Amino acid sequence: MRKLSCALLILACCCSTLAQDTATNKLPVKGFAIAVPSRTNLDSFIVFINKELAPRGINTLVLRVDYNYEYKSHPELVAPGALTEADAKKLVEACRAKSINVIPQINLLGHQSWAGRLSKLLDVYPQFDETPWIKMPAEYVWPNTDSLYCKSYCPLHPGVHKIVFDLVDEICDVFKANAFHAGMDEVFYIGMDKCPRCKGKNKAELFAGEVKTIRDHLAGKQRQLWIWGDRLLDGYTTGIGGWEASFNDTWPAIDKVPKDIMICDWHYERADKTPVIFAAKGFRVITCPWNTPEVAAAQLKDIHQFRIESTPEMKERFYGMMQTVWSDVQSFLNDFYNIPVQTSAGAKGQSETFRTVFPNASPLLNK
Repeated sequence: MRKLSCALLILACCCSTLAQDTATNKLPVKGFAIAVPSRTNLDSFIVFINKELAPRGINTLVLRVDYNYEYKSHPELVAPGALTEADAKKLVEACRAKSINVIPQINLLGHQSWAGRLSKLLDVYPQFDETPWIKMPAEYVWPNTDSLYCKSYCPLHPGVHKIVFDLVDEICDVFKANAFHAGMDEVFYIGMDKCPRCKGKNKAELFAGEVKTIRDHLAGKQRQLWIWGDRLLDGYTTGIGGWEASFNDTWPAIDKVPKDIMICDWHYERADKTPVIFAAKGFRVITCPWNTPEVAAAQLKDIHQFRIESTPEMKERFYGMMQTVWSDVQSFLNDFYNIPVQTSAGAKGQSETFRTVFPNASPLLNK
């Protein structure tokens, strides 16, 4: 009887400790990142918010807006079929009703082109191009002799920030955002030798300078900067490579950028333990899977364990989990709802990963 009583006491203590851990270790960010919906599928996406995102506990929605909004400040940069102000407000109201924080994204610095097409910024303002001597190919292939993946704007051009900050301010206002995602991933063109402004300059300092310029602008309006983390990781020392980390000498910027930015640490083929690097440097970090459920499950377990097993100083820097979706909204919805249309392999993996990371009730997400 005495052994049974002791066992019950130990079990009660363990349950009490577990309850405390569950209460104190909830992930602050449970996020979902996707392209902004078009006008034609806005209502369908709002249904998805109400029936899927909110019930699964998602509290943060990063929307890649780019030029798919009817900017009043720069109508010359508006893409065809862009959302109106009324559309954006409808989307924000739907998210607010479910306590979901909306964070708009415009790709800054890098990703100013895709395949053989320039973004609206460089198309309308070619003077901002970091590499104007590299022409867009009629048929894009990778690899290529110019090492062209995506173009960048020149961070030292005296006119670029006036334009992009007009867009940033407008989109943050309309989405009632307290944070802004600037992208800044996969920046391969930076500090190029033929650029009259950047030639000979340290690439890490150029990258850090651009991060700080954007961060300072947002901070002046009480908004936080979010970026992808790959350019701040040493691709050689970690062995991660030149895509999910840096081979082009931007990585020392990790010690030069402000610590109050949010790092979105993406890895899609392995559950690399790089959140520890960012947290140890003083950043809050969110781990981001894409389309491989097994990797996402390992990342979710890791971020949970990092919080459980870290010091109080480190624990709160492991800030959450965010599913990334790199297809358009309609392709994702088609796959998620098993609508029989042709879908890429990546889109299928996205849907499965979403269900893995955000089941209707996830004990790991709530710890």
